[in-house]
Amino acid sequence: MRLEFIKMHGLGNDFVVLDGRNKKLPHLSSQNIVNISNRNNGIGCDQVIILERSKNTDAEFCMRIFNADGSEVEACGNAARSVAVLHGKPANIETIGGIISIEPSQRTATVHMGFPNFEWDAIPLSYAMDTASLPVGWENLENPCAVNIGNPHLVFFTDDCFSIDLSTIGPKIENDPIFPEKINVNVATIVSRNLIRLRVWERGVGLTKACGTGACATAVAAMRRDLVDRKVTVELPGGALKVRWPNNESVQMSGPACESFRGSFDLSYFGENFR
Repeated sequence: MRLEFIKMHGLGNDFVVLDGRNKKLPHLSSQNIVNISNRNNGIGCDQVIILERSKNTDAEFCMRIFNADGSEVEACGNAARSVAVLHGKPANIETIGGIISIEPSQRTATVHMGFPNFEWDAIPLSYAMDTASLPVGWENLENPCAVNIGNPHLVFFTDDCFSIDLSTIGPKIENDPIFPEKINVNVATIVSRNLIRLRVWERGVGLTKACGTGACATAVAAMRRDLVDRKVTVELPGGALKVRWPNNESVQMSGPACESFRGSFDLSYFGENFR
């Protein structure tokens, strides 16, 4: 069976999108996802995105997000912007992290990410801690903030986020037993009241050029500590995102996204005998 796909990206965070809103897609195993995501022999991507019809009357359709390691995750801001550009009009999207709203505009989009959750058991952590400043550390990274913005994030503030060997320390933190569902790791530098520089180790993916939920989580954590204003630019290696968190409203993220190319593949190519 041949499946059509759309390759998209938001600031270099790239996706293989399978559109099943108007047709039924076959089941993809976690191994299928891993093989499709393989950058050497597969199509190559950070995440595989599957669009489906939604049973929720408050949503136009459902978006499922699978990391390159085959695990399903709750939210992805860059994927949401990409899907918004693909959809071409405002909509509510069901995710396993909750319903989000999208507002596309040509090659950009705004996503209403919902309300951040700071409760320790919603992150989740393995035991109760102050999520505004966790009494934990790894090497020279200490006292992070924890926030769930559809998926779990840990945010460290440092003088120079580019001096951190995130490819080494990221997986150690991601897989620490303190985080029963693992964690996304963000290292950030506050440049001014309206500018943050950020690098992200993404759970189940690794170092990425951009992470939309990471940008939102980092901005919210900085706002919670009164390090920045309620509207801030977050600079990532792949480009910049705008994050707003108005009082008593959901977190809003704006930035570019675009389609790279389209193609098709035979699902049997990406089965157990994949090489």
